[in-house]
Amino acid sequence: MDFEVSKEHEMIRKEVRRFAQKVIAPQAEEMEANKEMPVDIVEQMGELGFIGIAFPEEYGGTGGDWVGAHICLEELARADLSVSGILDASSSLVGQELFMFGSEGQKQKWLTPLLTGKATTGFALTESNCGSDAGALETTALLEEDEWVINGTKQFISFIAMPNASICVVAAVTGVDKKGKKIISTFIVPKDNPGMVISKNYGKMGMKAAPASELIFTDCRIPEENLLGDPERGLAQHLIVLETGRITAAAMCVGLAQACLDESLKYAKERTQFGQPIFNYQAISFKLADMAVSIELARNQYLKAAWLKDKGRPHTFEASVAKLYASEMLEKVTSDAVQIHGGSGYMDECPVSRYYRDARCMQILEGTSEIIRIIISRSL
Repeated sequence: MDFEVSKEHEMIRKEVRRFAQKVIAPQAEEMEANKEMPVDIVEQMGELGFIGIAFPEEYGGTGGDWVGAHICLEELARADLSVSGILDASSSLVGQELFMFGSEGQKQKWLTPLLTGKATTGFALTESNCGSDAGALETTALLEEDEWVINGTKQFISFIAMPNASICVVAAVTGVDKKGKKIISTFIVPKDNPGMVISKNYGKMGMKAAPASELIFTDCRIPEENLLGDPERGLAQHLIVLETGRITAAAMCVGLAQACLDESLKYAKERTQFGQPIFNYQAISFKLADMAVSIELARNQYLKAAWLKDKGRPHTFEASVAKLYASEMLEKVTSDAVQIHGGSGYMDECPVSRYYRDARCMQILEGTSEIIRIIISRSL
């Protein structure tokens, strides 16, 4: 067994860390306060090749692998969780679905702008009655001559409200099979389509720089050619890329947890009580030790899952374990970080208070902890 990170992967880590700490981290508090992510950050990440690491050069990628892509994600999340979410949408989810199931024309038209940072996207699956139960979709798409007509409502759709968003990939019911089960297809809907309206942007407890929106489709007409992949396997396509999304979520969790450890270790060595740094007290140093252990285990697990994906080997169990462990680890780490900072950690100006708010989403994103446990138990 070889646990050594390759020179290429180490170069990715160093380059992304340099950019993230120089460009993203100094803006993180302002982005949260303004509830807005500057488009130029996305453009810079695209120009540097961060978004398309795991994709071929012919589509604007860099020809790397998913291990490298997730190392990149960890470092971005270490600076700001909202920014790292761009790669979740544009690369792991929509980008991968376009690459795996899209036509050559669709890849050239829609995938390349995502991977090069010229556009962002939305992954429109969730509805008011369809969250963990993805098969309960109510949004419909009917074929009328040479156009699909979409009607329905989607909620909690990230990044589609950004000014540079180009498309939304939408799951909709297109019929029923012989057993009466819904047939679900996936469609590419341009943001400027008049039949798709962003009805509201949600207020969130965390990840405030990443907009989340409600979308309403009213007789939204798109060309027949905007069907993405197999018309009878739209949900299956979504579930395939969501598996990668779970590795992505784990890497994001590790990055944010590492930021908590960084801040807490620094504070513990600087803050003095009763004549000495609080790091010298076992109650604090043991918390820091537990953080380091948990982060290392979560990092190893997401890297294993990404490595298996790169090898083309089954990785449902490993991806699910990575996501479950990392997301629950993150909540504990952020809570301990606030505790170590004491009253200061509860104040908005302290970074760990933002980390604590951001962390809670990660046990819901890309499959709740409850659903992930079901997936794991079924594989036993």
